[in-house]
Amino acid sequence: MSGILLQVVQFFASLSLLVLIHEFGHYITARMFGIRVEKFYLFFNPWFTLYKRKIGDTEYGIGWLPMGGYVSLAGMIDESMNTEQMKQEPQPWEFRTKPAWQRLIVMLAGIAMNILLAIVIYSAILYTWGESYYHNDDIKHGYTFNERAEALGFEDGDKIVAIDGNEIVNINEIRERLIITDGNREVTVQRGNEQHNIVINLEELVAMREDGSIADFCQINVPFIVDEVKAESAREAGITAGDRVIAINDTPVQDFMHGRELLQGLGDSEARIDVVRGGVDTLRLNVPLNSDAQIGIQTNLIQPRTRTYGFWESLPAGAEYTWAKVASYWEQLKMIVNPDTKGYKEIGGFIAIGSIFPEEWSWLSFWSLTAFISVVLAIMNLLPIPGLDGGHALITLWEMITRRKPSDKFLEVLQYIGLGLLLLLMIYANGSDIVRLFS
Repeated sequence: MSGILLQVVQFFASLSLLVLIHEFGHYITARMFGIRVEKFYLFFNPWFTLYKRKIGDTEYGIGWLPMGGYVSLAGMIDESMNTEQMKQEPQPWEFRTKPAWQRLIVMLAGIAMNILLAIVIYSAILYTWGESYYHNDDIKHGYTFNERAEALGFEDGDKIVAIDGNEIVNINEIRERLIITDGNREVTVQRGNEQHNIVINLEELVAMREDGSIADFCQINVPFIVDEVKAESAREAGITAGDRVIAINDTPVQDFMHGRELLQGLGDSEARIDVVRGGVDTLRLNVPLNSDAQIGIQTNLIQPRTRTYGFWESLPAGAEYTWAKVASYWEQLKMIVNPDTKGYKEIGGFIAIGSIFPEEWSWLSFWSLTAFISVVLAIMNLLPIPGLDGGHALITLWEMITRRKPSDKFLEVLQYIGLGLLLLLMIYANGSDIVRLFS
Protein backbone atom coordinates (compact mmCIF):
# COMPACT_ATOMS: atom_id res chain seq x y z
CA MET A 1 0.00 0.00 0.00
CA SER A 2 1.41 3.39 -1.03
CA GLY A 3 2.21 6.02 1.58
CA ILE A 4 -0.54 8.45 0.50
CA LEU A 5 -3.16 5.70 0.35
CA LEU A 6 -2.18 4.58 3.84
CA GLN A 7 -2.57 8.15 5.09
CA VAL A 8 -6.07 8.26 3.57
CA VAL A 9 -7.01 4.93 5.18
CA GLN A 10 -5.77 6.08 8.60
CA PHE A 11 -7.57 9.39 8.30
CA PHE A 12 -10.95 7.86 7.47
CA ALA A 13 -10.55 5.11 10.07
CA SER A 14 -9.80 7.72 12.72
CA LEU A 15 -12.57 10.07 11.57
CA SER A 16 -15.15 7.26 11.47
CA LEU A 17 -14.33 6.18 15.02
CA LEU A 18 -14.49 9.75 16.34
CA VAL A 19 -17.78 10.53 14.60
CA LEU A 20 -19.38 7.32 15.90
CA ILE A 21 -18.23 8.02 19.46
CA HIS A 22 -19.39 11.64 19.29
CA GLU A 23 -22.83 10.83 17.91
CA PHE A 24 -23.19 7.89 20.31
CA GLY A 25 -22.94 10.42 23.15
CA HIS A 26 -26.01 12.25 21.80
CA TYR A 27 -27.75 8.95 21.07
CA ILE A 28 -27.32 7.29 24.46
CA THR A 29 -28.26 10.35 26.52
CA ALA A 30 -31.31 10.99 24.33
CA ARG A 31 -32.44 7.40 24.88
CA MET A 32 -31.81 7.75 28.63
CA PHE A 33 -34.25 10.70 28.76
CA GLY A 34 -36.85 8.99 26.56
CA ILE A 35 -36.19 11.06 23.43
CA ARG A 36 -36.87 9.26 20.17
CA VAL A 37 -33.80 9.00 17.95
CA GLU A 38 -35.01 8.99 14.35
CA LYS A 39 -31.64 8.64 12.58
CA PHE A 40 -28.07 7.68 13.48
CA TYR A 41 -25.73 8.21 10.53
CA LEU A 42 -22.02 7.88 9.93
CA PHE A 43 -21.24 10.52 7.26
CA PHE A 44 -23.87 12.69 5.61
CA ASN A 45 -26.37 11.42 3.06
CA PRO A 46 -27.76 14.22 0.87
CA TRP A 47 -29.84 12.83 -2.05
CA PHE A 48 -28.96 9.18 -1.42
CA THR A 49 -27.63 6.72 1.18
CA LEU A 50 -25.02 3.97 0.86
CA TYR A 51 -26.62 1.79 3.52
CA LYS A 52 -29.55 2.05 5.91
CA ARG A 53 -31.51 -0.21 8.20
CA LYS A 54 -34.33 0.60 10.58
CA ILE A 55 -34.33 -1.01 13.99
CA GLY A 56 -37.20 0.03 16.23
CA ASP A 57 -37.78 3.77 15.87
CA THR A 58 -34.23 4.51 14.66
CA GLU A 59 -32.84 4.39 11.12
CA TYR A 60 -29.13 3.50 11.17
CA GLY A 61 -27.12 4.26 8.05
CA ILE A 62 -23.92 5.24 6.28
CA GLY A 63 -23.88 8.30 4.05
CA TRP A 64 -21.66 8.94 1.06
CA LEU A 65 -20.28 12.36 2.11
CA PRO A 66 -17.45 11.74 4.62
CA MET A 67 -17.66 15.08 6.41
CA GLY A 68 -18.91 13.94 9.80
CA GLY A 69 -22.15 12.32 10.87
CA TYR A 70 -25.35 13.09 12.74
CA VAL A 71 -28.07 11.92 15.07
CA SER A 72 -31.55 13.22 14.27
CA LEU A 73 -33.76 13.65 17.33
CA ALA A 74 -37.52 13.89 17.19
CA GLY A 75 -38.74 17.41 17.87
CA MET A 76 -35.43 19.19 17.34
CA ILE A 77 -34.40 21.67 14.66
CA ASP A 78 -31.02 20.36 13.53
CA GLU A 79 -29.05 19.82 10.32
CA SER A 80 -31.88 17.68 8.92
CA MET A 81 -34.06 20.86 8.90
CA ASN A 82 -37.25 18.80 9.40
CA THR A 83 -39.47 21.81 10.07
CA GLU A 84 -42.70 20.00 9.16
CA GLN A 85 -42.47 17.92 12.32
CA MET A 86 -42.22 21.09 14.40
CA LYS A 87 -45.64 22.23 13.12
CA GLN A 88 -47.35 19.22 14.66
CA GLU A 89 -48.55 18.81 18.22
CA PRO A 90 -45.59 18.23 20.61
CA GLN A 91 -45.21 14.66 21.80
CA PRO A 92 -43.75 13.42 25.11
CA TRP A 93 -40.92 11.57 23.31
CA GLU A 94 -39.71 14.68 21.49
CA PHE A 95 -36.63 16.71 22.31
CA ARG A 96 -38.56 19.98 22.56
CA THR A 97 -40.83 18.71 25.35
CA LYS A 98 -37.98 17.70 27.68
CA PRO A 99 -36.68 19.92 30.50
CA ALA A 100 -33.91 22.31 29.54
CA TRP A 101 -31.33 20.57 31.75
CA GLN A 102 -31.93 17.28 29.95
CA ARG A 103 -31.62 18.92 26.55
CA LEU A 104 -28.38 20.58 27.66
CA ILE A 105 -26.90 17.22 28.68
CA VAL A 106 -27.88 15.69 25.34
CA MET A 107 -26.22 18.58 23.48
CA LEU A 108 -22.97 18.37 25.43
CA ALA A 109 -22.78 14.57 25.53
CA GLY A 110 -20.98 14.29 22.18
CA ILE A 111 -18.27 16.69 23.34
CA ALA A 112 -17.95 14.83 26.63
CA MET A 113 -17.56 11.51 24.78
CA ASN A 114 -14.74 12.92 22.64
CA ILE A 115 -12.89 14.17 25.72
CA LEU A 116 -13.48 10.85 27.49
CA LEU A 117 -12.21 8.96 24.43
CA ALA A 118 -9.04 11.09 24.39
CA ILE A 119 -8.44 10.33 28.06
CA VAL A 120 -8.92 6.59 27.46
CA ILE A 121 -6.57 6.57 24.44
CA TYR A 122 -3.85 8.64 26.11
CA SER A 123 -4.08 6.49 29.24
CA ALA A 124 -3.76 3.34 27.13
CA ILE A 125 -0.78 4.81 25.26
CA LEU A 126 1.01 5.69 28.50
CA TYR A 127 0.27 2.25 29.96
CA THR A 128 1.36 0.39 26.80
CA TRP A 129 4.29 2.44 25.48
CA GLY A 130 5.07 4.85 28.28
CA GLU A 131 6.14 8.41 27.60
CA SER A 132 9.37 8.94 25.63
CA TYR A 133 10.89 12.39 25.41
CA TYR A 134 14.22 14.20 25.29
CA HIS A 135 14.98 15.87 28.62
CA ASN A 136 16.64 19.26 28.39
CA ASP A 137 19.16 18.27 31.09
CA ASP A 138 20.58 15.67 28.69
CA ILE A 139 21.44 18.27 26.04
CA LYS A 140 25.07 18.69 27.10
CA HIS A 141 26.32 20.46 23.96
CA GLY A 142 23.41 22.82 23.43
CA TYR A 143 21.65 23.35 20.12
CA THR A 144 22.51 24.30 16.57
CA PHE A 145 20.42 27.10 15.06
CA ASN A 146 19.28 28.01 11.56
CA GLU A 147 20.12 31.31 9.88
CA ARG A 148 16.97 33.08 11.07
CA ALA A 149 17.77 32.16 14.67
CA GLU A 150 21.42 33.23 14.33
CA ALA A 151 20.27 36.60 12.99
CA LEU A 152 18.31 37.06 16.22
CA GLY A 153 21.44 36.51 18.31
CA PHE A 154 21.46 32.76 18.96
CA GLU A 155 24.78 30.94 18.62
CA ASP A 156 25.52 27.28 17.98
CA GLY A 157 26.14 25.63 21.33
CA ASP A 158 23.64 27.83 23.19
CA LYS A 159 21.36 25.81 25.45
CA ILE A 160 17.78 27.09 25.74
CA VAL A 161 16.90 26.79 29.43
CA ALA A 162 13.69 28.86 29.72
CA ILE A 163 11.09 30.73 27.69
CA ASP A 164 9.31 33.65 29.36
CA GLY A 165 10.78 32.50 32.66
CA ASN A 166 9.28 28.99 32.36
CA GLU A 167 11.94 26.28 32.61
CA ILE A 168 12.24 23.91 29.64
CA VAL A 169 12.05 20.23 30.64
CA ASN A 170 10.80 18.40 27.55
CA ILE A 171 12.60 19.89 24.54
CA ASN A 172 9.38 19.70 22.48
CA GLU A 173 8.21 22.61 24.63
CA ILE A 174 10.66 24.89 22.80
CA ARG A 175 8.99 24.61 19.43
CA GLU A 176 5.47 24.60 20.90
CA ARG A 177 6.03 27.77 22.92
CA LEU A 178 7.53 29.57 19.92
CA ILE A 179 4.73 28.51 17.56
CA ILE A 180 1.77 29.04 19.90
CA THR A 181 2.01 32.64 21.02
CA ASP A 182 0.12 35.89 20.82
CA GLY A 183 3.02 38.11 21.84
CA ASN A 184 6.79 38.43 22.13
CA ARG A 185 8.87 35.59 23.60
CA GLU A 186 11.87 36.04 25.88
CA VAL A 187 14.24 33.09 25.47
CA THR A 188 16.91 32.45 28.11
CA VAL A 189 20.02 30.62 26.89
CA GLN A 190 23.04 29.25 28.72
CA ARG A 191 26.20 30.30 26.89
CA GLY A 192 29.29 29.05 28.66
CA ASN A 193 29.03 30.17 32.27
CA GLU A 194 26.61 32.99 31.54
CA GLN A 195 22.94 33.31 30.76
CA HIS A 196 21.60 35.64 28.08
CA ASN A 197 18.03 36.74 27.33
CA ILE A 198 17.00 37.08 23.70
CA VAL A 199 13.63 38.62 22.85
CA ILE A 200 11.88 37.38 19.70
CA ASN A 201 9.10 39.78 18.74
CA LEU A 202 5.73 38.57 17.51
CA GLU A 203 6.28 39.78 13.94
CA GLU A 204 9.42 37.65 13.69
CA LEU A 205 7.65 34.59 15.11
CA VAL A 206 4.81 35.02 12.60
CA ALA A 207 7.30 35.39 9.74
CA MET A 208 9.11 32.19 10.76
CA ARG A 209 5.82 30.31 10.93
CA GLU A 210 4.91 31.53 7.46
CA ASP A 211 8.22 30.62 5.80
CA GLY A 212 8.57 27.33 7.72
CA SER A 213 11.88 28.22 9.38
CA ILE A 214 10.31 27.74 12.82
CA ALA A 215 10.37 23.99 12.15
CA ASP A 216 14.19 23.78 12.29
CA PHE A 217 14.72 26.82 14.50
CA CYS A 218 17.05 24.71 16.64
CA GLN A 219 18.26 21.12 16.67
CA ILE A 220 20.14 19.07 19.22
CA ASN A 221 23.88 19.65 18.87
CA VAL A 222 25.59 16.24 18.81
CA PRO A 223 29.35 16.59 18.15
CA PHE A 224 30.75 14.12 15.62
CA ILE A 225 32.96 12.33 18.16
CA VAL A 226 33.99 8.71 17.52
CA ASP A 227 32.94 6.53 20.44
CA GLU A 228 33.84 3.17 18.89
CA VAL A 229 35.49 2.05 15.62
CA LYS A 230 33.33 -0.75 14.22
CA ALA A 231 34.80 -1.36 10.74
CA GLU A 232 38.29 -2.72 10.11
CA SER A 233 38.61 -0.38 7.11
CA ALA A 234 38.10 2.65 9.38
CA ARG A 235 40.63 1.29 11.87
CA GLU A 236 43.19 0.73 9.11
CA ALA A 237 42.55 4.28 7.84
CA GLY A 238 43.72 5.56 11.23
CA ILE A 239 40.49 6.51 13.01
CA THR A 240 40.55 5.91 16.77
CA ALA A 241 38.04 6.33 19.57
CA GLY A 242 37.90 9.92 20.81
CA ASP A 243 38.59 11.51 17.42
CA ARG A 244 36.36 14.49 16.64
CA VAL A 245 35.42 14.90 12.97
CA ILE A 246 35.63 18.57 12.00
CA ALA A 247 35.54 18.39 8.16
CA ILE A 248 34.58 16.02 5.34
CA ASN A 249 36.08 16.67 1.90
CA ASP A 250 37.06 20.16 3.09
CA THR A 251 33.50 21.01 4.20
CA PRO A 252 33.33 21.97 7.90
CA VAL A 253 31.14 19.61 9.94
CA GLN A 254 28.66 21.29 12.28
CA ASP A 255 27.55 18.18 14.18
CA PHE A 256 26.96 14.45 13.76
CA MET A 257 23.73 14.80 11.76
CA HIS A 258 25.37 17.30 9.41
CA GLY A 259 28.36 15.00 8.98
CA ARG A 260 26.13 12.06 8.14
CA GLU A 261 24.31 14.14 5.52
CA LEU A 262 27.65 15.12 3.96
CA LEU A 263 28.70 11.46 3.73
CA GLN A 264 25.37 10.49 2.19
CA GLY A 265 25.77 13.15 -0.47
CA LEU A 266 29.31 12.25 -1.54
CA GLY A 267 28.57 9.39 -3.88
CA ASP A 268 32.24 8.33 -3.60
CA SER A 269 33.92 5.24 -2.25
CA GLU A 270 36.28 7.25 -0.05
CA ALA A 271 36.13 10.43 2.03
CA ARG A 272 38.82 12.87 3.18
CA ILE A 273 38.10 13.32 6.85
CA ASP A 274 39.77 15.89 9.13
CA VAL A 275 39.78 14.92 12.80
CA VAL A 276 41.02 16.50 16.01
CA ARG A 277 42.78 14.02 18.30
CA GLY A 278 43.44 14.71 21.95
CA GLY A 279 42.15 18.23 21.57
CA VAL A 280 45.43 19.26 19.93
CA ASP A 281 46.44 17.41 16.78
CA THR A 282 44.52 17.80 13.51
CA LEU A 283 44.86 14.86 11.11
CA ARG A 284 43.59 14.24 7.58
CA LEU A 285 42.55 10.64 6.92
CA ASN A 286 41.32 8.91 3.78
CA VAL A 287 38.51 6.64 4.98
CA PRO A 288 36.64 4.12 2.76
CA LEU A 289 32.81 4.28 2.68
CA ASN A 290 30.61 1.19 2.76
CA SER A 291 27.57 0.65 0.54
CA ASP A 292 25.44 2.78 2.90
CA ALA A 293 27.86 5.75 2.69
CA GLN A 294 29.05 5.15 6.24
CA ILE A 295 32.60 4.99 7.54
CA GLY A 296 31.99 2.27 10.13
CA ILE A 297 32.15 4.14 13.42
CA GLN A 298 29.70 4.65 16.28
CA THR A 299 28.83 7.92 17.97
CA ASN A 300 26.99 8.18 21.25
CA LEU A 301 23.72 9.92 20.42
CA ILE A 302 21.46 11.42 23.05
CA GLN A 303 18.91 8.83 24.12
CA PRO A 304 15.33 9.72 25.01
CA ARG A 305 14.04 9.14 28.50
CA THR A 306 11.04 6.84 28.90
CA ARG A 307 8.67 7.04 31.82
CA THR A 308 6.55 3.93 32.38
CA TYR A 309 3.09 3.89 33.95
CA GLY A 310 1.16 1.23 35.81
CA PHE A 311 -2.53 0.81 35.05
CA TRP A 312 -3.79 3.03 37.86
CA GLU A 313 -1.05 5.59 37.24
CA SER A 314 -1.95 5.85 33.57
CA LEU A 315 -5.52 7.03 34.21
CA PRO A 316 -4.80 10.39 35.92
CA ALA A 317 -1.76 10.83 33.67
CA GLY A 318 -3.98 10.34 30.60
CA ALA A 319 -6.46 12.91 31.94
CA GLU A 320 -3.63 15.38 32.60
CA TYR A 321 -2.22 14.80 29.10
CA THR A 322 -5.67 15.38 27.59
CA TRP A 323 -6.09 18.63 29.50
CA ALA A 324 -2.69 19.82 28.25
CA LYS A 325 -3.82 19.14 24.67
CA VAL A 326 -7.10 20.99 25.29
CA ALA A 327 -5.22 24.03 26.63
CA SER A 328 -2.74 23.95 23.76
CA TYR A 329 -5.40 23.74 21.04
CA TRP A 330 -7.44 26.48 22.71
CA GLU A 331 -4.41 28.75 22.48
CA GLN A 332 -4.14 27.90 18.79
CA LEU A 333 -7.78 28.87 18.25
CA LYS A 334 -7.11 32.23 19.91
CA MET A 335 -4.29 32.75 17.41
CA ILE A 336 -6.70 32.13 14.52
CA VAL A 337 -9.01 34.98 15.54
CA ASN A 338 -6.12 37.32 16.42
CA PRO A 339 -5.18 39.26 13.25
CA ASP A 340 -1.72 40.06 14.63
CA THR A 341 -0.71 36.37 14.74
CA LYS A 342 -2.13 35.63 11.24
CA GLY A 343 -3.15 32.20 12.47
CA TYR A 344 -6.06 32.20 10.01
CA LYS A 345 -3.54 31.54 7.23
CA GLU A 346 -2.76 28.14 8.73
CA ILE A 347 -6.34 26.83 8.79
CA GLY A 348 -6.45 23.48 7.01
CA GLY A 349 -9.08 21.02 5.82
CA PHE A 350 -9.12 17.32 5.09
CA ILE A 351 -5.79 17.32 3.24
CA ALA A 352 -4.03 19.07 6.12
CA ILE A 353 -5.52 16.72 8.70
CA GLY A 354 -4.82 13.62 6.62
CA SER A 355 -1.22 14.66 6.01
CA ILE A 356 -0.35 14.51 9.71
CA PHE A 357 -0.72 10.73 9.62
CA PRO A 358 2.56 8.91 8.80
CA GLU A 359 3.07 7.13 5.47
CA GLU A 360 3.97 3.95 7.35
CA TRP A 361 1.63 2.18 9.74
CA SER A 362 2.29 2.74 13.43
CA TRP A 363 -0.26 1.95 16.13
CA LEU A 364 1.37 4.48 18.44
CA SER A 365 1.09 7.26 15.86
CA PHE A 366 -2.45 6.27 14.85
CA TRP A 367 -3.81 6.31 18.39
CA SER A 368 -1.87 9.45 19.36
CA LEU A 369 -3.27 11.36 16.39
CA THR A 370 -6.77 9.95 16.90
CA ALA A 371 -6.73 11.17 20.51
CA PHE A 372 -5.52 14.61 19.42
CA ILE A 373 -8.17 14.93 16.69
CA SER A 374 -10.77 13.84 19.26
CA VAL A 375 -9.73 16.82 21.40
CA VAL A 376 -9.91 19.09 18.34
CA LEU A 377 -13.38 17.78 17.47
CA ALA A 378 -14.59 18.38 21.04
CA ILE A 379 -13.33 21.97 21.15
CA MET A 380 -14.62 22.82 17.68
CA ASN A 381 -18.08 21.51 18.59
CA LEU A 382 -18.02 23.55 21.79
CA LEU A 383 -17.74 26.82 19.86
CA PRO A 384 -20.94 28.91 20.23
CA ILE A 385 -21.78 28.74 16.54
CA PRO A 386 -25.40 27.98 15.54
CA GLY A 387 -25.58 24.44 14.19
CA LEU A 388 -22.78 23.16 16.43
CA ASP A 389 -23.33 21.57 19.82
CA GLY A 390 -21.94 24.67 21.50
CA GLY A 391 -24.52 26.84 19.73
CA HIS A 392 -27.40 24.60 20.80
CA ALA A 393 -26.03 24.49 24.36
CA LEU A 394 -25.72 28.30 24.51
CA ILE A 395 -29.35 28.74 23.45
CA THR A 396 -30.46 26.20 26.05
CA LEU A 397 -28.44 27.95 28.75
CA TRP A 398 -30.05 31.25 27.78
CA GLU A 399 -33.45 29.60 28.12
CA MET A 400 -32.54 28.24 31.57
CA ILE A 401 -31.38 31.68 32.74
CA THR A 402 -34.20 33.81 31.27
CA ARG A 403 -36.90 31.09 31.49
CA ARG A 404 -37.95 32.13 27.98
CA LYS A 405 -37.93 29.54 25.21
CA PRO A 406 -36.91 30.81 21.74
CA SER A 407 -39.45 30.38 18.98
CA ASP A 408 -39.09 27.63 16.39
CA LYS A 409 -38.76 30.26 13.66
CA PHE A 410 -35.86 31.90 15.50
CA LEU A 411 -34.13 28.54 15.94
CA GLU A 412 -34.67 27.73 12.27
CA VAL A 413 -33.06 31.01 11.17
CA LEU A 414 -30.12 30.44 13.51
CA GLN A 415 -29.65 26.94 12.12
CA TYR A 416 -29.49 28.27 8.56
CA ILE A 417 -26.99 30.94 9.61
CA GLY A 418 -24.84 28.34 11.37
CA LEU A 419 -24.89 25.95 8.42
CA GLY A 420 -23.91 28.82 6.13
CA LEU A 421 -20.98 29.80 8.38
CA LEU A 422 -19.79 26.20 8.61
CA LEU A 423 -20.02 25.80 4.84
CA LEU A 424 -17.94 28.94 4.29
CA LEU A 425 -15.37 27.76 6.84
CA MET A 426 -15.16 24.37 5.16
CA ILE A 427 -14.70 25.95 1.73
CA TYR A 428 -11.97 28.25 3.08
CA ALA A 429 -10.15 25.46 4.94
CA ASN A 430 -10.16 22.98 2.07
CA GLY A 431 -9.49 25.72 -0.48
CA SER A 432 -6.40 26.70 1.55
CA ASP A 433 -5.29 23.06 1.40
CA ILE A 434 -5.54 23.07 -2.38
CA VAL A 435 -3.66 26.36 -2.70
CA ARG A 436 -0.86 25.07 -0.47
CA LEU A 437 -0.79 21.78 -2.37
CA PHE A 438 -0.14 23.47 -5.72
CA SER A 439 2.11 26.22 -4.40
